[in-house]
Amino acid sequence: MRHLAYVGRRLVSLVPVIFGITLIVFFMIHLVPGDPARTLLGTRATPEGVAALHRQFGLDQPLWRQYLSFLGRLLHGDLGTSFFYRTSVGGLVSGRIAATVWLLVAATVISLLISVPLAVLAASRRGSATDQAIRALPLLGLGMPSFWLGIMLILLFALKVRLFPVSGFGDGPLGHLQSIVLPGLTVALALTPILVRSLRTSMIGVLDSDYVVTARAKGLSHRRVILSHTLRNAAVSSVTVLGVNIAYLVGSTLVVERVFGLPGLGTLMLDAIFNRDFAVVQGVTLLFAVIVVAINLLTDVAHAALDPRVELS
Repeated sequence: MRHLAYVGRRLVSLVPVIFGITLIVFFMIHLVPGDPARTLLGTRATPEGVAALHRQFGLDQPLWRQYLSFLGRLLHGDLGTSFFYRTSVGGLVSGRIAATVWLLVAATVISLLISVPLAVLAASRRGSATDQAIRALPLLGLGMPSFWLGIMLILLFALKVRLFPVSGFGDGPLGHLQSIVLPGLTVALALTPILVRSLRTSMIGVLDSDYVVTARAKGLSHRRVILSHTLRNAAVSSVTVLGVNIAYLVGSTLVVERVFGLPGLGTLMLDAIFNRDFAVVQGVTLLFAVIVVAINLLTDVAHAALDPRVELS
């Protein structure tokens, strides 16, 4: 019950945050050079045609009036109309969000599947050659640009070994799953080194605590000590690290989606930027901001659920 009350208070407190985000998104987008009307008309642009499009999309009004119109539509769930596609931004976003969600979930799952065993092994063999190798090797993924790493994975696993498709999102759940492995791995390899180091450090601190020493003195097996007494307590701080970095990696999906040809929000955002499609850029940026805020909220709740000492106040 206290979790529900906490979530309710946090949701209320997020209202001014979202309002501030709308202000920043709207006015920053309109500082980008270029006229969407001229971009849309291309070589056929004439002063009369540009002026007509300005009137049609309300671009001839002062910025403050355009913002009030944008905010009014937003309160009714309307993200506006795309200048380039001539359709609702909400429809474009709803058709693209699935690929981005699949990518974020896949990256999180893959990073956990890699990080947890490596961190447990490194902490259990602290100071050994295995520990040093586990701490050093994942840093290669952190130092590689995501676009280069994605291309290397395509060359190896899609073109040479032919285990996964080169690009696209596939058809149906099985096709989506097969298509999302390489993009998810690309994002996960940037997240894994941070998680390994965080979880390893936390586990070493827990392994030296009194209650772990007592559990070993009672004759509990090493595996049970690690899984039952060490891992859950060590995961508390790592959950926060995971949440913060997932929120940070939301922005990196733009590059990864472009490399793998995923029809997600990142690809939509880049296309909208090139086309000077203000409405789509505003809508996608706002949605990204809401996703980041939601991830931070879920991280706080998960932290409190793992550690009963944390007061949800």
